[in-house]
Amino acid sequence: MIVTSCDERFEELNTDPNRPGGGVFDPNLLLPTISYQHGNLLTGYTGPILFQSMWIQAMASTSTGGAIYYSNADKYVISSSTPNYIEGNWNNGYQLGSRVNQMQILSRQRGFTNLNAVGEIMKISALSVVTDTYGDVPYSEALQAQEGISQPKFDNQADVYNQMLTDLEAALVSINLSGDPIRNDVMYRGDIAKWRRFGYSLMLKLGMRLTNVNPSAAQSWVQKAVAGGVFASPDDDALVPSDEANGYSNTSANALNVPDDIYEVRWSKVMIDYLQATNDPRLSIVAEVPPPGLAANRNGLVVGNNDPAVQIGLPNGFDLRGGDFDISRHPDFPGPTGSGGDEAIIGAYSRPTAIYRDRNAPVFVMTYAEVQLLLADAAVRGFVSGAPADFYSQGVLAAFTSMGKFGGPTVSTADATAYINANPLDVSSTNASLQMINKQYWATTSLFVNFLEAWNNWKRTGIPELTPVNFPGNFSSGQIPRRQPYPAGESATNEESLRAAISRMGGDNWITRTWWDGGN
Repeated sequence: MIVTSCDERFEELNTDPNRPGGGVFDPNLLLPTISYQHGNLLTGYTGPILFQSMWIQAMASTSTGGAIYYSNADKYVISSSTPNYIEGNWNNGYQLGSRVNQMQILSRQRGFTNLNAVGEIMKISALSVVTDTYGDVPYSEALQAQEGISQPKFDNQADVYNQMLTDLEAALVSINLSGDPIRNDVMYRGDIAKWRRFGYSLMLKLGMRLTNVNPSAAQSWVQKAVAGGVFASPDDDALVPSDEANGYSNTSANALNVPDDIYEVRWSKVMIDYLQATNDPRLSIVAEVPPPGLAANRNGLVVGNNDPAVQIGLPNGFDLRGGDFDISRHPDFPGPTGSGGDEAIIGAYSRPTAIYRDRNAPVFVMTYAEVQLLLADAAVRGFVSGAPADFYSQGVLAAFTSMGKFGGPTVSTADATAYINANPLDVSSTNASLQMINKQYWATTSLFVNFLEAWNNWKRTGIPELTPVNFPGNFSSGQIPRRQPYPAGESATNEESLRAAISRMGGDNWITRTWWDGGN
């Protein structure tokens, strides 16, 4: 299945929920907005593209001039709007959770057990993003303003994870394939079996977060997920379609259509080197070198050269300011393209192709490819039965298959088979297997523009090994950030709970480790 736009008509489905009463209004009508909001949680200027995309060195930026806001990501340096960017996932996550709560209240009033369960899946998926980004967060008392709780306590992340997984399990058990139908569903078109597989795949992902801090719990939840039934093929991919015509654009594409972003956001040297090293057939789909000159480099409609042989990744941590960190001083600088007033200093470096500027491109929430790679990791650790190499090859094949869902070029069956045959999983040691699996996971989630997931899995595994940028004035002591600080507004609205959380975590900065990442 290739998804390029939303044919479920977001505009028609999002009618005003405030006009009819709860006994009349169909809560299914809230589902399209909830789905779109979840997509926004993972994309655009709310955080991921301005932070995690370059923290995990999938992308890079010279972050000079009009694109200076990418200094947050590429160089760990504050920009003028950093405080606003910090709040993105927090605000979006809880706003989404609140809307889901509205849908669930109405669902329970109407006896819509399946819709209530779908809401729980979406809420837990969203709030897991919040806790993975910030650490200890409100969960047990969150979203209860109507019950009089306006200053919810911040729960320890260990408790948050335990309760999320418990709540998720209860929701999945409640699903009845013959029960209330899911209507107005832009993700799975009412297929409740696919929603259940999404829920168990989410359980697998959250369970794997615990591999270092609580291996026995990780194994238990992973086994429950497998027994319940995770994604069975790329047809199960959890995608949020976009619909530019009706105001529901892909927000990462919105960002990458800004002329300064078109010019200064490039694939990183780490990413391009990885794809070239194994002749990865995705390289010609995702990367291009623009025609010479600044005008062409700032024009997203101009098609570049996608020949894998000419692709060059931009090193992280450089700018265009003429000083010691100017990209022209890098020993492998390829030289500018164009000349005179049309010179493009970074014109020879690879930029994302047009599929990433398509405002109708879907948002990849979770994929079968990720599930198979997580199962490969789990199998190496002895959590599940099955050959890690088989899970790995299925994950790679699925990663290639799902690239076509951007609506652009696809990887041929012949090229996919050739790649898998030439790059089987290295089973010579546990470490060798985990390195190969998780490098592939990093590349796959990054190429699907799910930089948050690439970052979270990097925190869990330390794979791939990345060299931090140590740019002057950085906010993380020359280390790759491992969380975002709490939004400043929390100190004014929920100071006591916030202070308790900061004390428990041991700080509130960019390198404070959260519980499953080795912190308190």
